[in-house]
Amino acid sequence: MSPFLRIGFSQFEIDPGLAYHEEVLNPYCAVYMKEAIDTEKGQVYKQKKPTMYPPWSTTFDAHVHRGRIMHVMVKDRTAELKSEATVALDSLATRCKKENGKLEIWLELKPQGRLRMEARYYLEKKETQEREGLFALHHRRGAIKQAKIHVVKCHEFSATFFPQPTFCSVCKEFVWGLNKQGYQCRQCNAAIHKKCIDKVIAKCTGSAINSKETMIHKERFKIDMPHRFRVYNYKSPTFCEHCGTLLWGLAKQGLKCEECSMNVHHKCQKKVANLCGVNQKLMAEALAVIESQHPSLPLHGSLTIPDLRLPVEVQGVAWDGPGDVGRMMAEASTGDDPLYAVPNKERQSKFSVDDFILHKMLGKGSFGKVFLAELKKSGKFFAVKALKKDVVLMDDDVECTMVERRVLSLAWENPFLTHLYCTFQTKENLFFVMEYLNGGDLMFHIQNCHKFDLHRATFYAAEIVFSLSPLDNVLLDSEGHIKIADFGMCKENMQEDLRTSTFCGTPDYIAPEILLGQKYNSAVDWWSFGVLLYEMLIGQSPFHGRDEEELFQSIRTDNPVYPRWLTKDAKDILVKLFVREPEERLGTKGNIRQHSFFSSTDWDSLEQRQVAPPFRPTLTSPSDCSNFDKEFINEKPRLSCADRTLINSVDQTMFRNFSFVNPGMNRIAAR
Repeated sequence: MSPFLRIGFSQFEIDPGLAYHEEVLNPYCAVYMKEAIDTEKGQVYKQKKPTMYPPWSTTFDAHVHRGRIMHVMVKDRTAELKSEATVALDSLATRCKKENGKLEIWLELKPQGRLRMEARYYLEKKETQEREGLFALHHRRGAIKQAKIHVVKCHEFSATFFPQPTFCSVCKEFVWGLNKQGYQCRQCNAAIHKKCIDKVIAKCTGSAINSKETMIHKERFKIDMPHRFRVYNYKSPTFCEHCGTLLWGLAKQGLKCEECSMNVHHKCQKKVANLCGVNQKLMAEALAVIESQHPSLPLHGSLTIPDLRLPVEVQGVAWDGPGDVGRMMAEASTGDDPLYAVPNKERQSKFSVDDFILHKMLGKGSFGKVFLAELKKSGKFFAVKALKKDVVLMDDDVECTMVERRVLSLAWENPFLTHLYCTFQTKENLFFVMEYLNGGDLMFHIQNCHKFDLHRATFYAAEIVFSLSPLDNVLLDSEGHIKIADFGMCKENMQEDLRTSTFCGTPDYIAPEILLGQKYNSAVDWWSFGVLLYEMLIGQSPFHGRDEEELFQSIRTDNPVYPRWLTKDAKDILVKLFVREPEERLGTKGNIRQHSFFSSTDWDSLEQRQVAPPFRPTLTSPSDCSNFDKEFINEKPRLSCADRTLINSVDQTMFRNFSFVNPGMNRIAAR
């Protein structure tokens, strides 16, 4: 067993007496892993691994070795700040074990400042195998993602665990709940309820104090009312009305505004917006009313224009692009029977978990479980995915879950996407009832036969091109055709000119621009496609490492090894998919269907599913589970029990629009 630590840094603080945003501009971490080396002059520490620059509120893994130290340095963009500390990993691991495997501490830096650090202790089985000089294809690593950032008025809010009582800076009420109770801005530390995020009207002073948007805000709403803060002695416990935490100390604990009586930390003074006497919550509600009555008024600095590119509530009709969208929207608005994803209540058959028999467990993860389930009324089999609400909320995944529901609801007529029949919920779980794809996971088949022959790999690759999406869940149906099954992290309306910065995905498939913290677009999918194609053709991963740290470094810098027996066309398409400049990557630049690797592919016949699959799964019945991992199949199919206190703290209104029934499900249930 090999011990390792999962480490993350979430916050950096300078001494309260210093003006944070004047002294430190956009602080960032640099982490140097060094090993003890015995030399003639004694023991010295040598850095053998590349320097890491972990973004705030993310984690990295470091194996624990005797004599291994972690040198942490915090810098800023002006290069004027240089605070540092050194930690012995074995000592840190010992402290973690004493604290039940998890440690949260403030790491004191020299000459100034401190760093909020979290460390978790794990044991890892050593199962690394090598073959032909390359690492063998391993079981898929668990999906990871960076903390999601919500940009509102230049604030960068992310879900945050508050270790002490905290109050919302918008509504001034207590931020209650367990785990990640609310949001906190990474720039100015403002703490808010998740429900109050749409009521924030003040620009973030940490990143936009003199920005063009701030000046427009001042001119349009005449909101430029500076506070008149004075040092104050508090005789009873008082909370900062900006970051929401307690004012510490025995005297002169904070500052009080002489006009509106706002209380803040000394360190928060420079971060407080000029909203003296303004109630953000009431003003936001008033603006929302005005905007709803006069939608053409650019109250928030931009004209409100309906987006007709993706009718997320249109259902039951094949979607062939923007032109088809316009046709469907017109039909929906002029006909007597509008096309809604959620039918009218009087015609909707509601489903619950009691309508199904859970036969087998097909898979599980931190999100929940996937079951083979039988609909009692008809005897039909489905795959039912159960997500735990507390995990969805804790990981700030409500938006992703709702997107998954909407995108899957649009897939009814697309032969390459998994069909969603209905969704429903209980107090503890969210349920997706999907078609059961008993052909098994593509990765399961690669591992079974080591690698695919050229014809089979080309066939799967061509079908995936039709439905390119996050590739960590590609399955086969009973006929042997490809189906894309998981849309939890996809983006709606993601056009070529739109970019995102969410750090998510299965580690092996993550594109280098994501690891570098750059904004990215759909080019990342073509990189992931290249990884999958490499695995299908060669039976091994193109990038490797003993842990995520080494894997990510390999993705950023290494060139994959191409065996001599690989065909010229296969090597050429892989090389062009592994281009690290997104705009030059095949799929983004050029038409991938015209590449010589697909010269024998009849795209029209393939799109109509008229090309016979090179492999057809052997199935004995509609409920056959032989193509799924026995580790899961042998477990008893039952829902996880959630902590009652945790569930009672869940805000159920977050999921009020989750449930729906596809018209196809009503027909099946009626049989």
